[in-house]
Amino acid sequence: MEFKENYNPKNKPIMVLGTSSGAGKSLTVTAICRLLKNLGENPIPFKGQNMSNNAWVDWNGGEMAYSQALQAFACGIVPSSEMNPILLKPQGNSKSEVIHLGKSVGITTAKDYYQDWFIPGWEVIKKSLNCIYSQSPNCRLIIEGAGSPVEMNLIHRDLTNLRIAKYLEANCILVTDIERGGVFAQIIGTLELLKPEEKKLIKGILINRFRGDLSLFEEGKKWIENKTQIPILGIIPWLDDKFPPEDSLDLLERKSYTTKPEIKVGIIKLPSISNFSDFDPLENEESILIEWIMKSQKLSQFDFLIIPGSKQTIKDQLFLKKSGLLKDIKDYSNNHGNIFGICGGLQMLGTNLEDPFFKEGSNANLDQSIEGIGLLPLKTTFLEKKVTRQINCESIWPNSTKIKGFEIHNGLTKLDISQNTLCVKPIFKDLDLGWFKDNGEGGTIAGTYIHGIFENDEWRDSYINLIRKSKNLPLSDKKTRSYKMKRESIINNLSNEFNKHINISSLLN
Repeated sequence: MEFKENYNPKNKPIMVLGTSSGAGKSLTVTAICRLLKNLGENPIPFKGQNMSNNAWVDWNGGEMAYSQALQAFACGIVPSSEMNPILLKPQGNSKSEVIHLGKSVGITTAKDYYQDWFIPGWEVIKKSLNCIYSQSPNCRLIIEGAGSPVEMNLIHRDLTNLRIAKYLEANCILVTDIERGGVFAQIIGTLELLKPEEKKLIKGILINRFRGDLSLFEEGKKWIENKTQIPILGIIPWLDDKFPPEDSLDLLERKSYTTKPEIKVGIIKLPSISNFSDFDPLENEESILIEWIMKSQKLSQFDFLIIPGSKQTIKDQLFLKKSGLLKDIKDYSNNHGNIFGICGGLQMLGTNLEDPFFKEGSNANLDQSIEGIGLLPLKTTFLEKKVTRQINCESIWPNSTKIKGFEIHNGLTKLDISQNTLCVKPIFKDLDLGWFKDNGEGGTIAGTYIHGIFENDEWRDSYINLIRKSKNLPLSDKKTRSYKMKRESIINNLSNEFNKHINISSLLN
């Protein structure tokens, strides 16, 4: 049955559309979710289709975009893949992995996607809406659009903007980013391209990332309202709080606010980087400065080096070799460096990578078996079936503590018995989740399959103290504020700022 034949929502959905990608839709949805939660409502985030390699795994092992998981945290609820029924994970060369309701269902090119996946995609979106409303009939959906709703060459096959807005008859907000410039053209151009029945759904305009004196924009506000006959719900000032970027390209714009760092961390910016939200807990450490590494350079300036997750591990390993970073990493290791790999980064630290099913970026023109960096005696074979699961385990190194996180990977990693394996030890009591070895006096080489490892406060503090010890810094005995508490504080600050500057009451009726 169709959604409308089953349910007539008590609380009208709110949808956040944007004049462009990066306009601030994700943060707006996050803020509204917390704002409504604080008002005693039952908000639930929803994004019909997202394209991101920054993923989360729900308790059923389903993949979803991390941004929808963060929005669920803002609602005070457990994330579920129904909140993001379609996830496209880019693989390069205009190809993406298609995830439906948390499960991988195929690989497609951009051209074929609109031809082959539109109808099944719309069906899975309706199925998710039915599921959400059947479980929470009194909820209010807070829906995020994607990119611009008026990409005219694609609009007839757009699954996640106006089609959903019209299907749910949602009250829509149009968000625009004044920092980019051209805010008047962004707003007027978007509205002019909407059909009359679509334009009627736009109940308010939100101007995001305003710097300076708000009174200077008063005339502009009046002009927009007179021209569009749509009220400006609010003007949100520039906010400094750090949130996970939606796309890996946004990493290039991220600036550290640490003024007196004691530890400098280098993170390799792989072309196919995934799950970069793994490093948000480090960005929120006042003593740590993070720098993203994109080209060959001397790495001795860094106190520890991170090789992150990768959507295309073989391709990214070849990138390290071609760019010269492979040699840089080995030189850094030979100088007693501290190196930590996560998921694909762990795999690359090993001796050998085998890709018999062409899962990780090899193809008929490339060897299906290549050498890794060779700093850990590990061998990885990429299998057809992906591992996706939540993790609850206990660490052995650098301390003994409870660990939570999740796995997303194709690879099966084992000790390489052709190498000296006596030097390597498990990080966790679950012996297949990570390994480490001493790297000379004061240094370690380590890696894990656990995404979210740095969110574990006691473990993170212990690892950072290893780095402090290698630098002859005094060990930190402070009780670090929980990263999850820090995240809650950031969401609350975001919500409070929106509450100061936005009139949302008109959207609730």
